[in-house]
Amino acid sequence: MKNHVLIKALSQGMAALALVVSGMVWAANGVDFSQSPEVSGTQEGAIHMPKEQERMALNYVNQPPMIPHSVDGYQVTTNTNRCLQCHGVESYRTTGSPRISPTHFMDSDGKVLAEVSASRYFCLQCHVPQTNAAPIVENTFTPSKGFGK
Repeated sequence: MKNHVLIKALSQGMAALALVVSGMVWAANGVDFSQSPEVSGTQEGAIHMPKEQERMALNYVNQPPMIPHSVDGYQVTTNTNRCLQCHGVESYRTTGSPRISPTHFMDSDGKVLAEVSASRYFCLQCHVPQTNAAPIVENTFTPSKGFGK
């Protein structure tokens, strides 16, 4: 009986390891992920993203503002958030950056928290760098009345 359980656990572990290894081989497949705009944020020569630029107009109510500077190398993990070094409530006055919105200190029930809500902590989920990159697919979106260009 014990041998059966041990063999089953060992075979499941081997199958999981084989799946992980084959997934890594398939995913990498000679691709340089550092050159992907989704990973690197910018690609030299392909996208013009100066350090500072005018903020673009919003296109709809409650649109997360776009980032008017490069975020290459910004680290946002559970332990550190590079964005808050300039935009946090303790530092925005000295850096001249826009302050993080008070809505980022509310949980899903509307309770006000002392720290940034976990659901709002990973800035780059909603806020994206501005760029003049050509659209990948045709876009027929038009801004709400009074918004955009």
